[in-house]
Amino acid sequence: MSLSTPTLNTTRLRLRPFNDSDANSLFALHSNAYVLRYWDSPPWGERNRAEQFLATCRQIAEDGTGVRLAVDRASDEAFIGWCGLSRWNPDFRSASMGYCFEAAAWGHGFATEAARALLQWAFDTLEINRVQAEVDTRNTPSARVLEKLGFVREGTLREDCVVNGEVSDSWVYGLIRREWTTS
Repeated sequence: MSLSTPTLNTTRLRLRPFNDSDANSLFALHSNAYVLRYWDSPPWGERNRAEQFLATCRQIAEDGTGVRLAVDRASDEAFIGWCGLSRWNPDFRSASMGYCFEAAAWGHGFATEAARALLQWAFDTLEINRVQAEVDTRNTPSARVLEKLGFVREGTLREDCVVNGEVSDSWVYGLIRREWTTS
């Protein structure tokens, strides 16, 4: 079952399907070691990783297992990051959420605003019951984004990632449909 990748608009943002012209912006985002310091894989070293990412975006939508949306600032249409759902399971009505934003976009509420729009779409359109997210325990700003959205920290995955030789723990967060509020 294919998923139609939506375009979502908020007060300050436009979430839209990725296109091939996003490859340079994606590479700049994912090759930034500072931005990806808490990511579960190292920064990209080769530009072809952006094309692979875009192909995966198309594939997960085609397979019906998720959506990834580019996030542009509405004021100047600048790409500032992305937000997505993966591992959508229609039988369990569950999915995992992730996002990545350039450092200049941090601290302005853009991740919260984008994720809120995506979650609203998921609860309304996919009738999702549960959304899960994982965050490196050192990444407290990202944990705050999830908590502002109503996610509850459910546990810790001990030493679940090794990136560039460094072992780290992750917190698991969950958001249940009946606990969702758009405010």
